[in-house]
Amino acid sequence: MRKVQITVIQLDNYGPWTVTPSPKPEAELQVLQSRVYSELQQRFSSLGGLVFQSRQDNLIAVSNGIDLEAHRRIQREMAEIFPVTVSMGVGCAERAYDAQVAATIALQMTGSSRDPNRRCTLAGQTVGPPDEDWVEITHMDVNHSTLLTDSKPIYDTQLLVSEILLFLAKRMMRHGGMVFSMGGDNFISITNGIGEERLTELLRDVKMELGVGLKAGVGKGRSAAAAARLASKALHRIRSGGNSTNIATFCEKT
Repeated sequence: MRKVQITVIQLDNYGPWTVTPSPKPEAELQVLQSRVYSELQQRFSSLGGLVFQSRQDNLIAVSNGIDLEAHRRIQREMAEIFPVTVSMGVGCAERAYDAQVAATIALQMTGSSRDPNRRCTLAGQTVGPPDEDWVEITHMDVNHSTLLTDSKPIYDTQLLVSEILLFLAKRMMRHGGMVFSMGGDNFISITNGIGEERLTELLRDVKMELGVGLKAGVGKGRSAAAAARLASKALHRIRSGGNSTNIATFCEKT
């Protein structure tokens, strides 16, 4: 059975740390959070994974092909760089949302996020025989977004992008998918088990509800890196006029 593997990443005891011995400057915290994301992205992506920002102190990674020992190595390296440590939960399932739930439960079983004694914990399980690694990623963007950027107030465009993200996230979750904003007008969704028919319906509903057209490139492969690369390639094909519809799919040879 093909499964997607999700790692949930949480900064240990982060809330109390931000105010000990006194509240730290907000700018300092923002810099720390951005650096944590950057370092995690570099480490996971070097192994074929992909990290998404969730709530800054919580992150979600697609980690197919990355075993538990590699997770531990990342934890050790992060602890050497930053004043806070990270704990992780790993889960796998046919759908991304379900894998995330399994990973979250595994992490929560190790203790509270505010437990000062919880440091660098790792729990859960990776994809293993007879199951096999498989990731399906959909890369979406807004049609003619440059017109919005060049004609609308920046904050108004930001609100529209936020509305699109919320709409996509709620609808994708019904079918076991998860969606993240990737900056600009780009969204990436982990869409294992969500076929082209449902994606077509979703893009149609976005157009009807929000008045915004989207196009989507779908990539399928053994790792997040492979699937994301193919999704971007498929999206580029649509942008360049090489596809007759607003959805294109590329699949890694197996």
